[in-house]
Amino acid sequence: MYDITQKIYKKLMNYSLPQQIFISMMIASLFSLLLPDVASYMAILGTIFISALKSIAPILVFTIVLSSIANQQKDINTSHIKNIIILYLIGTFAAALIAVIFNMIFQVHVDLPYNSSNIDIAAPSSITTMFTNLLLQAFDNPISALYNANYIGILVWSIALGIAFLHAKQSTKQILEDLSNGITYIVKLIISFAPIGIFGIVCNVLSTTGFSAFLQYFELLFVLVLSITLTALVLNPIIIYFYIKKNPYPLILKCLQISGISAFFMRSSAGNIPVNMQLCEDLHLNKNIYSMSIPIGANINMAGAAITITTFALTAAYSMNIEVTFFNALLTCIVASVSACGASGVAGGSLLLIPFACSLFNISNEVAMEFVSIGFIIGIIQDSMETALNSSTDVIFTAAVSEGENLEI
Repeated sequence: MYDITQKIYKKLMNYSLPQQIFISMMIASLFSLLLPDVASYMAILGTIFISALKSIAPILVFTIVLSSIANQQKDINTSHIKNIIILYLIGTFAAALIAVIFNMIFQVHVDLPYNSSNIDIAAPSSITTMFTNLLLQAFDNPISALYNANYIGILVWSIALGIAFLHAKQSTKQILEDLSNGITYIVKLIISFAPIGIFGIVCNVLSTTGFSAFLQYFELLFVLVLSITLTALVLNPIIIYFYIKKNPYPLILKCLQISGISAFFMRSSAGNIPVNMQLCEDLHLNKNIYSMSIPIGANINMAGAAITITTFALTAAYSMNIEVTFFNALLTCIVASVSACGASGVAGGSLLLIPFACSLFNISNEVAMEFVSIGFIIGIIQDSMETALNSSTDVIFTAAVSEGENLEI
């Protein structure tokens, strides 16, 4: 029996994480159909997984923002690189805005896997109240901010300390980077148990609400995919057209075909850098430009992540019966765009930043983490689509600036 179990375990480990999650969902579905009473007891596995994510997320946000700012390279100061970075930031914000539009049209409601009660909490009633609350959260005690998962306070303190450490010794910066890498390692370790956690979550969902919950997840995924598709095929071409003043679709389609498809299956912007570098060479771009812009883009050009964070935050608000005003939505765009830059290099990074955006609507960390767990369920498609958009846009914007300013080889 032990040998059979060991063989099954080794075979499962040969599959990628999305494949493992898909298999665990299928097993949980079958388990819930055949043994519904027993399946309800498996919910504890999902509870533990969500609790682990909830515990590490505030520290993760704090360390990655602090380390990334403190270790900024000061030699990236050419006007061409700055123009590319500006396009990265514009594209990321505009993508979040696209997500807001579609979320306000469809207003998806999702039943939470663990039925956390947060119905009585409402978003701030006016823009004055909102900014007052933001200021109070921003100047919270840093220890209190970490303890209470006050993501606004965490962001402010991490930025402030990151700027302060810009002038620190290189050895100190290395310690900060090692700390960030250590926390990231723990996150990756927790996420490696995602198949088990998702098994418990799916068992809990099916034993309490049945298969109807998956229809809600499909609606959420539909909004995500629609937003990403419109960003790739409509928004980005518009941005590129205003820069190069000619038909942008040959460039767009080539980048999606080569970089996008590769990134879709690789699911890593950093891992797709060699593909993008080769594509830039094939496009005869200036190596001095793309050798810098592509690695930078893999870290800060996160239109797909901004869409994910925005969509989940607004879905959480609608699911909690919170009224979403124009100012709420606009602020969500800004927060999603800023926080998305920290999503690179962290497995499930955009999902773990959802609580940050949810805090704008006074949604508790417990409820936000339940939406993170839903993100892992649909992440098989969501993460691939998100990465394909992020990575292909790195080349698109680099090529646009190179062509618009005649920087080709």
